[in-house]
Amino acid sequence: MSTASVTQAYLRRIGATHPARPDAHALRELQLRHLLTVPFENLSIHLGEDIVLEEKALLDKVVHARRGGFCYELGGAFGALLRGLGFHVALLQARVIDEEGRPGIPFDHLALRVETDDGTGPWLVDVGFGDHSHYPLALDDRGEQEDPGGTFRIVETPDGDVDVLRNGRAQYRVERRGRELSDFQVGAWYHRTSPASHFTRSPVCSRLTEDGRITLSGRKLVTTVGGERAERMLEGDDEVLAAYRDHFGIALDRLPSDPSEPSGHNG
Repeated sequence: MSTASVTQAYLRRIGATHPARPDAHALRELQLRHLLTVPFENLSIHLGEDIVLEEKALLDKVVHARRGGFCYELGGAFGALLRGLGFHVALLQARVIDEEGRPGIPFDHLALRVETDDGTGPWLVDVGFGDHSHYPLALDDRGEQEDPGGTFRIVETPDGDVDVLRNGRAQYRVERRGRELSDFQVGAWYHRTSPASHFTRSPVCSRLTEDGRITLSGRKLVTTVGGERAERMLEGDDEVLAAYRDHFGIALDRLPSDPSEPSGHNG
């Protein structure tokens, strides 16, 4: 398929129309539509599928196979869409900050720096961090930025990076130089293989909804509506497969393996 055809297919995938121009308004709408439609998921790790950090492979997975992915896949694919629409995009490496305030490994996370044609921004765009900002954040703004996902602030670090804070807590540290998709291979390899990575511990699938969020973690279905959280354990394999299909649009013929289950497998 041509680049234009893939771009149109991607827009259909997320229920968006082709923007008239690559401006901040269009960027906001595209990020929100992506978060509402394309799930954050690590199922490939637990299905034994290869994760290929190449643009065509990512577009095939997200657009044509109608799957989601984790940060490298979602950010890489969304960056390709934005470039196809005329936005200027750079890939940024980030290190996720734990509850003790310690940054993780280099290339722990992938976010996007996006420039628009209306003189606003640059914008920090992130469709691969799970529960985060719904809209782009102004990368050079050091004040509080209100978003449906919380109150965000971007602060300088002594070494020239920036920390992204949500409701007063640092989420991740962003290096401001642009990177290539291939630079994230080591981070992706770590997160798909290391026992220390939370991605290897259990399959997870999550997406934003119009009134909250829905997450399937192993066999536990968690829905949040208007700040009210409800949990339900799904019983049989068929019910779990139906949840992937009905809530996330992912059609699987078998369940991902779940190391957290006592038997080491679903069955």
